Amino acid sequence: MTAVPNPMTRHPLPGFDRVAFLKPVVTSPTIEVGEYTYYDDPAGPDDFERTNVLYAYGSERLVIGRYCAIAAGTRFLMAGGAHPTVGVSTFPFAMFEGAWRDATLDVAMGMPSRGDTVVGNDVWFGYGCLVMPGVRIGDGAIIAAGSVVTADVEPYTVVGGNPARLIRRRFDEDDVRRLLDLAWWDWPAEQVARHARIIMAGTPAELERAVRG
Repeated sequence: MTAVPNPMTRHPLPGFDRVAFLKPVVTSPTIEVGEYTYYDDPAGPDDFERTNVLYAYGSERLVIGRYCAIAAGTRFLMAGGAHPTVGVSTFPFAMFEGAWRDATLDVAMGMPSRGDTVVGNDVWFGYGCLVMPGVRIGDGAIIAAGSVVTADVEPYTVVGGNPARLIRRRFDEDDVRRLLDLAWWDWPAEQVARHARIIMAGTPAELERAVRG
């Protein structure tokens, strides 16, 4: 069998610098990306952390699983962009030096966090998606182009719109349970390669039979 791609290769497609595995690109300690997740952007991936992960000022993390496909323009808004809503104004006085900060820093620091943003494995983001802070997206989900994801997304569902809503379920409940139990994205890369054709074109039952007999 020919070699599988190296997940630490920055540009896995020779001659196409617009496509990059994100694991070797990301350096921020608050961003975690799994093996083989890739980003496709004609401007290249180098500014992904700056232009696609926004307001990452706090301790909240962005966690993206393995084998995700992220189209150009997909952005993740982090909790650091939140404004206070407990009083009369939403203006972020605590951002600025001097008397404003002295008087309001405790209010800003006391704002509840929406927590980490977590993306599962094998998730496909269409062009120009926007993911709000603290959202959790399940394995195998598809996020339609231009969607604004404001709430959690169940595994193996297709969502779209603003706000993103359920369009359809990719498989029935039994097949979803089967796929989550198989968790093919956790297999060694060589095992994934052996079953890549079934993973891409087969049914959940066919994949289960192939690996369990």
